[in-house]
Amino acid sequence: MARKAKDNEPKKRGEDPNVMGLRGEVIDQPITHTLEQNFMPYAMSVIVSRAIPEIDGFKPSHRKLLYCMYRMGLLNGARTKSANIVGQTMHYNPHGDAAIYETMVRLTADNQALNAPFVDSKGNFGKVYSRDMAYAASRYTEAKLAPICAELFRDIDKDTVDFVPNYDNSTTEPTLLPTSFPNVLVSANLGIAVGMASQICGFNLAEVCQTTIELLKNPDHEILSTMPAPDFPTGGEIVYDAGQMAEIYRTGRGSFPVRARWRYVEKEHIIEVYEIPYTTTVEAILDKCRDLVKDGKIKEIADMRDETDLGGLKLAIDVKRGTDPEKLMAKLFRLTPLQDSYPCNFNILIAGSPQVLGVGEILTEWIAWRTECVRRRVWFDMSRKKEKLHLLEGLKAILLDIDRAIAIIRETETEAEVVPNLMIGFGIDQVQAEFVAEIKLRNINREYILKRTEETAALADEIRDLEDILSSKRRLRSIITDELKAVMKKYPSPRRTGIVYAREIEQFDDGPDAAEDYPVHLFLSRHGYFKKITPQSLRMSGEQKYKEDDGLGWYWEASNSAELLLFTDKQQAYKLRAADVKETKASALGDYLPGLLGFDEGESLAAAVLCGDYSGTILLFFQNGKCARLPLAAYATKTNRKKLTGACSDKSPLAALLPLEGEQEIAVTSAEGRCVVFSSALLAPKTSRTTQGVQVMTVKKHPVVRAALLADTPIRNQARYRVRSLPAAGAKLTDADRGEEQMTFI
Repeated sequence: MARKAKDNEPKKRGEDPNVMGLRGEVIDQPITHTLEQNFMPYAMSVIVSRAIPEIDGFKPSHRKLLYCMYRMGLLNGARTKSANIVGQTMHYNPHGDAAIYETMVRLTADNQALNAPFVDSKGNFGKVYSRDMAYAASRYTEAKLAPICAELFRDIDKDTVDFVPNYDNSTTEPTLLPTSFPNVLVSANLGIAVGMASQICGFNLAEVCQTTIELLKNPDHEILSTMPAPDFPTGGEIVYDAGQMAEIYRTGRGSFPVRARWRYVEKEHIIEVYEIPYTTTVEAILDKCRDLVKDGKIKEIADMRDETDLGGLKLAIDVKRGTDPEKLMAKLFRLTPLQDSYPCNFNILIAGSPQVLGVGEILTEWIAWRTECVRRRVWFDMSRKKEKLHLLEGLKAILLDIDRAIAIIRETETEAEVVPNLMIGFGIDQVQAEFVAEIKLRNINREYILKRTEETAALADEIRDLEDILSSKRRLRSIITDELKAVMKKYPSPRRTGIVYAREIEQFDDGPDAAEDYPVHLFLSRHGYFKKITPQSLRMSGEQKYKEDDGLGWYWEASNSAELLLFTDKQQAYKLRAADVKETKASALGDYLPGLLGFDEGESLAAAVLCGDYSGTILLFFQNGKCARLPLAAYATKTNRKKLTGACSDKSPLAALLPLEGEQEIAVTSAEGRCVVFSSALLAPKTSRTTQGVQVMTVKKHPVVRAALLADTPIRNQARYRVRSLPAAGAKLTDADRGEEQMTFI
């Protein structure tokens, strides 16, 4: 058993009293010291050196592997064994052969994980859409760089990027690759760091290049017009919502649904699925379908098997006679990974700092970075040409009087004095003199002299042109544009993932088989914990359980097929089917809806309403005193979407929500304690969900905090607060009208 060091014990030289003793003693260490000295450096190392991609679209492991293959001559040479590549890469990446090979597998064309694969592969490299199809060992496979890698290493030897020593200081490696197209958006990337993550979906190469060209011409270009949606190497279809996609492009966060592509072979009664979402695998789909058939939730499937072969992916579903394939697939889309959601988190490293950026911001950063790469390349070329011009100018000075130069050299007694004598004789510097002294005797003829003189004039013109490029932002951008057009022409990339609009998808009533319908009691706490309890279970239960700072927010008597609409403080709404939540007891906390429905970071529940058949009306009250009267039908969707952006106005936070049946009297209260009572007939119906509504209460410093049906309040002297026109300032609530407790609303 370790003992604690005593305060009066002598310390050894260099021993830190806040860490483990040199002899193995356990010594007290403050947690803040551990975080600062141990955890934080590790976290930053993972973020900067492993998990988060940089502006060139690569993580360090990708960059080291590709650069090593480039140095091995695999861009234009023949394929070599993958084991050889892995071994050579260990000069740059010390993390082991297994990790390096796994990195290479994902970059290969055979794995189909990238829109533009960087490794031309031969052998079994597995498939991104299969969980169980393992790749072969590195000694059995071969690889080389794909032709598109020429765009990654273009002018890398012309000082376009910085180089740093590798881990053992034996060589150098680039900090970034000077990609001539925005690979950061073309190649899908997933990284999990410490305390943060990154998930970038792939986009079509041609669309990204064209969008970048348009942004170079016009910084205010509408990106969705040229790059409407992501593109995945596994194909599939994106269920498209323009507003949802625009929000993802703007913020760099969000999610969108992707579903499989299929066809029906009527003669054989078989549904063939030939493209699946990028986020799932064949095995996950088969497992889920098997469970649904076993549980009796899907009765139309007779058999299902994987018929993937060299021709590509294919899942065959044998259906029973009389089955409507459209209706069956609609059910499978809802219940299985055949339709999945792709989450976006565009977190990339900009100058070593992780930042979540929108698509436009990423392209703007790439343009700025690429401009600097081109500028450095032009400067490099100009410097080399100036050096050459300098040498030729010295040569020109000597060749004009070649006999004198020969005489100086012949009259010089020692070799060491040849260069100094030429410098003195012709007024040239040492570099020029060294160059002249090395000229072969055969080159001091008239033809050579004339060619060098002409080359001097041409070099001067080229240098002036390069200087003009460096001083002209327009010409620099023109170079980038020309390179992007060349990439589009040289590497054609037809779009793989289709786009289907939500309004075009036919909806089916699944009937009682989809979800058994029976009475339930629904409880929703203020913090978002949801419980579905049957009447029998509720009668046998005791007191409802909530967290210490939580309590009942909403309660409904409904059926298992009911649908709820949950509004948040970020002007978004989420849909929840009661049938999708398991039954529980009053003694349980319930399901946490922000996690279940995928609320955005920092988003919290503001209001909830039972939708019914979407035939009712709701009143949305905002803290600025305005109220919007909207039909619930405005929130009805043809698809089974769980998230609605732009659910209400963003001009003021949502204070309360009231479902309305017929015209009723409403009581609205401010934080100051003033109350206004009015008839809902004074509120004109609106159609747009984002409408600001009409002003019902005049507020200055004290926002609206409550709204309820007058019949549900303890107000006795109703005439005191009733008004016939809006807006109104309201009257102060008396103690009698406040009741024993403040008004609460369900």
